[in-house]
Order: sequence, then structure tokens, then C-alpha cells
Amino acid sequence: MKKVLLLLITTIMFFALPVVKSYAAKLQDTTSASVPDDVVFTEVGSAADSAANGIVKDTVKKDDVVSAKKVETVAGQGGSDSLFSVFAAGFIAGLIAFLLPCIFPMVPLTVSYFTKRAETKGKGIQGAVIYGVSIIVIYVLLGLLITIIFGASALNELATDGFFNVFIFLVLLIFGISFLGAFEITLPSSFVNKMDSKSDSKGLTGIFFMAATLAVVSFSCTGPLIGTLLVTVGQSGGFLAPVMGMFGFSLALALIFVVFAIFPSWLTGLPKSGGWLNSVKVVLGLIEIALALKFLSTADLAYHWGILDREVFISIWIVIAFILGFYIIGKIKFSHDSDLPYVSTARLFIAGVAFTFAFYLIPGLFGAPLKAVSALVPPMSTQDFVLGQEGGSAVAQTVAAHSKRKYADFLHIPHQIDGFFDYEEALAYAREVKKPLFLDFTGHGCVNCREMEARVWSDPRVLKKLKEDYIVVSLYTDDKTALPESEQFDSKVLETRVNTVGKKFKHLQAERFNTISQPYYVLLGTDEKELVSPPIGVEFNIDAYLQYLDKGLAAFAKKQ
Repeated sequence: MKKVLLLLITTIMFFALPVVKSYAAKLQDTTSASVPDDVVFTEVGSAADSAANGIVKDTVKKDDVVSAKKVETVAGQGGSDSLFSVFAAGFIAGLIAFLLPCIFPMVPLTVSYFTKRAETKGKGIQGAVIYGVSIIVIYVLLGLLITIIFGASALNELATDGFFNVFIFLVLLIFGISFLGAFEITLPSSFVNKMDSKSDSKGLTGIFFMAATLAVVSFSCTGPLIGTLLVTVGQSGGFLAPVMGMFGFSLALALIFVVFAIFPSWLTGLPKSGGWLNSVKVVLGLIEIALALKFLSTADLAYHWGILDREVFISIWIVIAFILGFYIIGKIKFSHDSDLPYVSTARLFIAGVAFTFAFYLIPGLFGAPLKAVSALVPPMSTQDFVLGQEGGSAVAQTVAAHSKRKYADFLHIPHQIDGFFDYEEALAYAREVKKPLFLDFTGHGCVNCREMEARVWSDPRVLKKLKEDYIVVSLYTDDKTALPESEQFDSKVLETRVNTVGKKFKHLQAERFNTISQPYYVLLGTDEKELVSPPIGVEFNIDAYLQYLDKGLAAFAKKQ
């Protein structure tokens, strides 16, 4: 029963990782990284952003370059709340790592090492504390090394760079397959033996290298977990994200070893090592493979490959959920698994969760919104068939409705909003019909954008205003479609050649509004001046979002 309970806790904690990641993303908008270091952008809705927008709207002209001196908040460093969320994700990952077969059996051995080696109980506890601190130092140094090598910009590019997303997908796929038992990712044996030999020395050096040996020996289990953690939190936590993630991860592990060293009698309450530890790895492997698809989907959307449409993505998730459910009840068995003589109540409960999730996803194959996972699955515009919708696929209907509009053949707005995808074209139409502009700076890889569209835009009151009172223009800042040679130019604010549709609108957002965060919603009058300042980013409070829209309409009415 204890084994199954621990398996249940593992499943719950790993499902909690995307929730923590989502929470971190809500606190800090997704930010592209292809921006020079000397150009500083503000966070959406910050005090500095408000002040900057006040300057920009009065002084910035079409060809001006936004000065970095006008703002003080550095984008990408992340707020304290966001970093705390990254720390929490790392801490949860550390708790999960404790239950992996490379670490769990080492707890009694390590504790007995300190209790037998020390002359007194106090010295044993002191050694355990030093051991725990050494674990923290080693993993934090790893996070710091990753930050120094790659930097915040490289980590943030995971959210927008298509081919890098494919690379990360392959890495996570390999990690997931390794958890299923196909192979093990290990460090060279010579390096492992060298670390182990140094751990025999006395004093602080021996304890430190003993902690290093734990990190090295357990790499086959913790490597995929750490890799997944660094990839996911690196997109939203900024420059310090890898350090905070590794601190949370190592703190969880260190606390476990120190606590059992202080209270060694508690070890008797732990279940014995066995096949259930491999079950933990398999469950994590299946979930990791499912989450890896999100990175492939981001690249697929940005480059319009069309290989992972919404129904294909959901179908794969359904299959993985069923495999997980059948595995938990023992109907599927991998090479390293033990025989399961009976199905306990707890295992049946976990399998029930997996099967319920699979059945929840099935209506999504026919166009159901699936709000619970809308931020992770591809948008409805990629759905080839929607039950009850006449006139063909959702994509075909959208293209037909905007057949004469620029970029409408490959870009889409949800909820059948009759909008635009090019700023100049939308502005001309807004002046013609005398309606305000609703600028939606968005992206294919923007998780919060999809969640805003599913949770907020879908509200009948919000949708009515967007359809009837505003001219909506969705500007995709990460689209990789090449611009015609005649439309390409060099951007001073981005310090790059603007040669894609995405870069065109990223330049517009950076130059005009001094930010490159998505989602970013700007209300403009036909005179191209902001109706409400500052604009807003993520806002899941529907009433607050409605107030923002109403305030824009009131300001526009006063100008007429």
C-alpha cells in the first residue's frame, strides 16, 4: 500500500509541474529573446511600462528608435513571484527524484554511513547537514553554469525559435524513452569511479565528493528530470531561472537526506526497494513524451508544416493516456517491470484518472474546446473537422471569410472573429468604418495567448465587443513566413534583418510600444494613439478585461 501511495503522490506531483509552469508564465509574459543586450524593455503593466508608454505615445514616430534610457525595468530577469514559481517547480521535481530507483535505495545507505562513521549523534547530524549543503552547492553551480553558457536570451528563444523547439522535442523524447527502459543515459564510468574514490577521504572533502557521487551515479534518473525542468522554467523565469530551479531541486533532495539522518528510525517506515520504483520511471516517461509534443507543435505552427494538427496532437495524447492507464493496472508490461499479482485500490484510482483524461480528450477530435488543456494543444484553426460545422473544415471557413486579407491564408483568429493580420490594412479599414483598433500581439508558441483566447475571449460579453465594437488585428510575432524582398528592411531596435512576418510585427511592437511580450493587447484610435494606457497583457479576470474594453470604447467615443 505504501508503494502504491508513493506512486500516486509521484503522479500528482508530476502533473503539478505544468500547473506551476503555467502559473509562472501568467506572472511573467512570454518574451522573445532576439533583442540586443543594450535595448531594455518593460514588463507588461509595470510601473515602468506605464511611464514608458506615456513617453512613447507622445514622442515616438514611425521611424524612430525606442531609447533604452526611457525605461528602467529589464525584461527577462523575472519578478520575485515568477522566480518563486520556478523554485517551486524545482522543489517538486526534487521530491519526484527521491522516488526514482537511482536515489531511493541510496537513502538508507547514506544515512547509515553518517550514523556509523560519526563518534557522536551530533557529529553524525553535522556531517549529514554538510552533505545536504554540498548537494545544494553542486546543483546550484550546475544551474549557474547553464546560465553563463546559454544566458537568459538563449533559454527564452525556446518559446519562439522553431528549429530549436524541434531540438528540444527530440531531447525530451529521448529522455522519455530512456525512462521507459529502452536505454539508460549515464556518465562515463571512469568519471563515476573517480568521484567515488574521492568520497572515501575524511573530512569535508570526503563528504563533498560523496554528494558529488550521488549526483553522478543518479544521473541516469535525474538527468531527464533536470533537463525537462531547465527547458520548461527557462522560458519564463529569466536569467536566474536555471539557478532557482536547481536550488529548489537540490533543496528537496538535501532536506530528505538530512531529515532521515536526524531521525534514522523513520527509515523503517519507508517501503522496500523493488519493481514499483521502475513503475515511477515509466509513468514519468509517458508524461514527459506527452509534454514534449508541445515543443514540436510550436515549431509546426510557426513554420506551417501541418504535421501536427489539433486532432493528430490530441489523438497521440489519448493513446498515451490509455497506455498509462493500462500500464498502471498491469495490462501493459515493460522489460524491467515486476509481475503485478493484483490491482490495488490506489492503482485503480490512478488508472481511473488516466482513463478519465483520455475520455475527456476524445470530444476534442470533433472540435470540442477542451478548455482545461487549451493552452497546450494546437489552436482550433488547425482542426480539419468540427462536428456540426457546415462548409468544410475550420481552416477552410476561416480562409474563405478573409480571402482578400493579407496573411489570411495561413494565420487565423479564434471564435470566427472577422479580423485582420496586418496592421496597416486593419488601420485603413478602421478609419473607413470609424471603429477603434484592438491590437493583439500574439504568437504561435505563446501558451498564455491560447489560454486567454479559450478562457476570456470565449466569454459571450467579451466576444460580442470584439466582433462588433472593435477591429481586431492579430499580429503574430513569431511567424516564420518569409516576407517579399521588397518588404524586408533592417530594424535598428531589434538589430536584425526583418525578413519574416513575425519579425515585422515584433519590430512594430518594440518600436511603437517598447515591449516584445505576448500576449499584449493595445486599444488604438484611428489616429494611432492609445485609448487606454498602459495596455494589458495576461488578464484572466473577465470583468477586468471587459472594463478595459469598455474604457477604450468610452475614450474613442469622446474623440468622435
